Amino acid sequence: MKTKKDLRSAYRQLRKGLQPAVIEANSQAINLQFLTWLADKSHLQHFHLFFPIDRFNEVNTFYILESLEQMEKTLYTSQVNKGETELETLKLPKEAAFFLDEWGIPVPQESLKVSPAKIEVVFVPLLAYDLAGNRVGFGKGFYDSFLSKLNPGVIKIGLSFYGPEERIQPDAHDVPLDFCFTPEKVFTF
Repeated sequence: MKTKKDLRSAYRQLRKGLQPAVIEANSQAINLQFLTWLADKSHLQHFHLFFPIDRFNEVNTFYILESLEQMEKTLYTSQVNKGETELETLKLPKEAAFFLDEWGIPVPQESLKVSPAKIEVVFVPLLAYDLAGNRVGFGKGFYDSFLSKLNPGVIKIGLSFYGPEERIQPDAHDVPLDFCFTPEKVFTF
């Protein structure tokens, strides 16, 4: 079994080779997988999104943002303030304008810091995941800490350009995913 460090390195390398057009096409395909999944779940109203760091070739979640805004859903994101170790929850205004913070993360220019208590669905950034929903993130632990403080019934969704690994050894503090959407498939854990 590969270590998290090995997986982190391997998937960073895989992503480095992705061309912008491939990232956009696959991000749009992931959005379509999400919309198909969401079609019979109109009761879900509160969604927490991460936004892509371009240099890491992450899934472009702005397609999901646009889809959810068209459905009049309530949207949230998070930010980490310099020197802090916890994510702050921000409620997004409709058609928010974004700027890049010091880490290259798109952050809304205007937002309201709120409690995460209403969040029903969280999109979780990742580099790799396995058939049980265990994931490898960027190694800072921000999302595992954030997820552990949310309501237990929150739906945790990973987004990936790639299929799952067979098995990733989770750490005690890791919070597994409920689903992972790829361009071709929805994995349920």
